[in-house]
Amino acid sequence: MKFTRRDVLQTGAGLAAGAVGSKLLGAGGAFAQDSLSFKPEEGASLRVLRWRRFVEGDEVQWLANTKKFTEATGVEVRIDNESWEDVRPKAAVAANVGDGPDIIVGWFDDPHQYPDKLVDLTDLAGYLGNKYGGWYPVAERYATRDGRWIGLPLGAAGACMVYRQSWVQEAGFEEFPRDYQEVLKCAQALKKNNRPMGMALGNAVGDGNGWVHTILWGFGGKMVDDNNEVVLNSDETVAALEYVKELYENFVPGTLSWLDSNNNKAFLAGEISATNNGISVYYAAKMSDDAAMKELAKDIYHVNMPIGPVGKPTELHLFTQAMLFNYSKYPNAAKEYLRFMWEREQYEPWQQAAIGYITQPLAAYEQNPIWTEDPKHTPYRDCVKNMLWNGYSGDLGYASAVAMADYIVVNMFAEACAGDRSPKEAAERAAKRAERYYRV
Repeated sequence: MKFTRRDVLQTGAGLAAGAVGSKLLGAGGAFAQDSLSFKPEEGASLRVLRWRRFVEGDEVQWLANTKKFTEATGVEVRIDNESWEDVRPKAAVAANVGDGPDIIVGWFDDPHQYPDKLVDLTDLAGYLGNKYGGWYPVAERYATRDGRWIGLPLGAAGACMVYRQSWVQEAGFEEFPRDYQEVLKCAQALKKNNRPMGMALGNAVGDGNGWVHTILWGFGGKMVDDNNEVVLNSDETVAALEYVKELYENFVPGTLSWLDSNNNKAFLAGEISATNNGISVYYAAKMSDDAAMKELAKDIYHVNMPIGPVGKPTELHLFTQAMLFNYSKYPNAAKEYLRFMWEREQYEPWQQAAIGYITQPLAAYEQNPIWTEDPKHTPYRDCVKNMLWNGYSGDLGYASAVAMADYIVVNMFAEACAGDRSPKEAAERAAKRAERYYRV
């Protein structure tokens, strides 16, 4: 999608006026009040690649904000959207060949795979952090390397347990439990009632990685220790695998091949009672014109991810951040686009349009009314603030990024659940795969 200044002058005002919950300032006023701005290069145009939407309001408001940017600067912006699984390889190719989108909004610690290919965003990150209450520590960890910001955190598609309240209550639980053993009992009761759970065990960027890392860490297992030594083959990991294998026996068939969209479809079709997911399932039902979907929305509830034997939250969420590649001919225009999109006047209406689909990385946006206007939104509010990082508890870097991209942890759990390997054998194989990267 490409936006010209002429297009924006014709349609931008109407889009801005209709933005959900917006209190948008005029573009000139917004720029005049900024203490930091970047002057776009003469004749600048931009290409931005980002992940394909799961929530319509996300894309609609992102495009509306982009039109506002073009109106303010005259810089044309083309937005390309790719499936979640395709963003990472396309970013890697762009970095390696030195050509592609100016900005790519990618996943987790991808910038650490090619930090020398990225523009330093330290000045922009410092400005935004100072203005908006500071970056959450995990966001700064993801975006920095050797003292410079190599990415700009957008937030995370936070995951909670999404469940049908009436079905969970029929199974004997007032709400979906947060203790691992109670979760197992609930799953068994749900299956007995022909209301199985289902969570992705295929190479799902968000849903697959999220819940298996959360449970691995919840038992005290981890890929590497504080010194980046691979410790995945441990008693704690085996205990996590044994637990998930037992839990998996109560899943709907087919989850070994599920990607990020499968559990959404299964839940909305009434095939599963509970899954780990963002707020997109609730959004789809709540915003639907179909009476049955609207009725379903009333029965959808959310609870934060369960807590394991370690006794504290160990959540991993689908972290996303923008990368500006140093092959860009227009780095100033690109930095100005990022600044504009992250400012309150654009960021908060974007969150509101997507009903909190992306949890913020900046503390000030905790106060966005979207988190409290519907109690079902609130569990997603603190996902980034409370999350751990992939590669926990070691450093983020090339090894953690490629180990995540290789789905080592997801595949380990899938092998154990499928019966291809015993939990001990799956842990041993996964540790050997991880060592290939951490020994480089």
